[in-house]
Amino acid sequence: MNADFLGNLFNQHKVFKPLPSRSKICEFLEGLLQLLFPQLSEQKFDKLEDLNAYAKKLNTSLIEILNGLGDNLSTSPENVKSEFLKQLPDIYAILKTDAEAIAQGDPASLDINEVIRTYPGFYSIAIYRIAHVFYTLEVPYLPRILTEYAHTKTGIDINPGAKIDSHFCIDHGTGVVIGETAVVGKNVKIYQGVTLGALSVAKEMAKLKRHPTIEDNVIIYSGATILGGNTIVGNNSIIGGNVWLIKSVPSYSRVYHREEINISKSDDQEAIMSSF
Repeated sequence: MNADFLGNLFNQHKVFKPLPSRSKICEFLEGLLQLLFPQLSEQKFDKLEDLNAYAKKLNTSLIEILNGLGDNLSTSPENVKSEFLKQLPDIYAILKTDAEAIAQGDPASLDINEVIRTYPGFYSIAIYRIAHVFYTLEVPYLPRILTEYAHTKTGIDINPGAKIDSHFCIDHGTGVVIGETAVVGKNVKIYQGVTLGALSVAKEMAKLKRHPTIEDNVIIYSGATILGGNTIVGNNSIIGGNVWLIKSVPSYSRVYHREEINISKSDDQEAIMSSF
């Protein structure tokens, strides 16, 4: 390589302050999920002391990760860790409602154990809820690393800043996108390919609400795109597949994309082919 180019790269490496290892972050995340859900655990804890020891190792890992953020934190790593652990029971409780909603909403599911163990929708929601707490604690980088890890694993992209209430169900899930300022109410179900996105906005508008609000008990079918910070989908509404929506709809709405499909039957093969 060109010596000047390498020299320029070296100067950048020299002044850059390393961030926490992505592999260590992902290892901590998987360990935390295994602590919360035995369905995901690769080991069995027969004694409480063993579980306590495992939890302590996770605490140590979290502190190392937070220490790696250094001056990027607005408070001490110990304060962040303490606040996160304080909220962990609430994360667990709301994730149980998500697992229940997915199990009840999918006729193909055997039970909650199968949902927790195998469903990408639950997995992505679980990581989002963990990342969201770090987001609210104003921890930089870490929340997005967590949700992008889930994105690579599931194809589901939930920004850690989104506000999502309990009993959230993502069915199938591939291609789902939920933006940073989206607000999702209780008992909402969305299918694959749904986007809760923003209309094109300038960078200086980043702090404004740019993504839609979905109220309680809404179902959004596959391929629907709902855009804009002022767009509200009222409670108990159904948004059909492939709908493009950039304005609010009232409660109990049924919004669908009308597409005509003509089906004809003929025994004359030549007549069928000539009709195209």
